[in-house]
Amino acid sequence: MSVSLQKGQKVNLSKDNAGLAKVIVGLGWDEAKPSGGGGGGFFATLFGGGAATTHQAIDCDASAIMLKNGKFVDRTDLVYFGNLKHKSGTVNHMGDNLTGEGEGDDEQIVIDLSRVPAEYDKIVIVVNIYQAVQRKQHFGMIENAFIRLVDARNNKEMCKYNLTENYSGMTAMIFGEIYRHNGEWKFNAMGNGTTDPGIGELCRRFS
Repeated sequence: MSVSLQKGQKVNLSKDNAGLAKVIVGLGWDEAKPSGGGGGGFFATLFGGGAATTHQAIDCDASAIMLKNGKFVDRTDLVYFGNLKHKSGTVNHMGDNLTGEGEGDDEQIVIDLSRVPAEYDKIVIVVNIYQAVQRKQHFGMIENAFIRLVDARNNKEMCKYNLTENYSGMTAMIFGEIYRHNGEWKFNAMGNGTTDPGIGELCRRFS
């Protein structure tokens, strides 16, 4: 049975799922519907126009930042749409979803916990909005955001964290972290919004 997590809650993945090897990290989000009709409302105000305003879909990008002793030390330890597979072969990004439309996970990252090299103690899962500053987009324009962890052996959902706070003005999100503690893998539901304009600035938070 899947555990529904609250912000800051931690769960022991290894203890509750004997023999756990691969996990699928699923992330999802929907673009919030504009209030009002006829192209007006929130989006029209934000983009400075009425019905003629051309609306750009919000492109969210999920990434995995792999840390050694809690630090990001090498750019090859970032797994994202521009580097889909970690050099160790243990973290794989399943590809970019440009709009977030549709049911279920919008992006997935598969992690083979049983083979992650010992020097990595933490894998931080983040999502940033592509060209957020240029497009004047932020997480206040997104709803139903979640992160969930699935046991790849049987596609059983182990835990899920639904983000419920107001993240207006935030352009990136630290969804959570999978970390190694005393030989066991755990997950921490974080939900920390940031104003970082891109993935490079997000990574620097951990350097």
